[in-house]
Amino acid sequence: MKKALLSVAALLIAGATFAQTKFGIVAGPSFSSYTYKISGDKETSSLLTNFRAGLTADLQLADEFYIQPSLLYTGKGGKEEVLGFDTKTNISYLELPINFMYKPEVGNGNLFIGLGPYFAVGLGGNSETVVGNSVVKNDIEFGDENGEMKRFDAGANFQVGYELPMGLNFGLFTDLGLINLRGNGDSDNSFRNTAFGVTVGYKFGAQ
Repeated sequence: MKKALLSVAALLIAGATFAQTKFGIVAGPSFSSYTYKISGDKETSSLLTNFRAGLTADLQLADEFYIQPSLLYTGKGGKEEVLGFDTKTNISYLELPINFMYKPEVGNGNLFIGLGPYFAVGLGGNSETVVGNSVVKNDIEFGDENGEMKRFDAGANFQVGYELPMGLNFGLFTDLGLINLRGNGDSDNSFRNTAFGVTVGYKFGAQ
């Protein structure tokens, strides 16, 4: 994870030396869930509405091709019924996607398609269980022991959208978590994040 952080930092710093580098901001709603196994039985939670926002940089490699590192705050988790009680799990992450982008000119602007890995570190989280008229909250504990959740996540990221000449852009994204986050988990006991959402962004210095 430290290497990923250093890599993104290096890309962002190096971007300042590229004449065609553009920096931007992005934000929007996300819809997350998690897939888990307990004793081999696979289940998927219901969707939870969250938020995703942060900074991006487009580093041009060649005509229409870019690397786009980002630094994002993102909420993940899901909802399900546990032992007859409605439970909502919220997890906050600092996420570092590194996308390889193709941005062909279409109409007056540019279509963009991006694919790459993401790395994330858990900032905190909790579960909320409705019991009668009360809500019972429990903080998520990060670690590798039974009942804990691993702090570091990683997976694949895909995005597609359209960028207007003045820098305003709109897109869709999806994250697929590839790491088993369950402390001391195995192939029959696992927990993985998934998310998708809508983004609205702005690129500074756009023509």
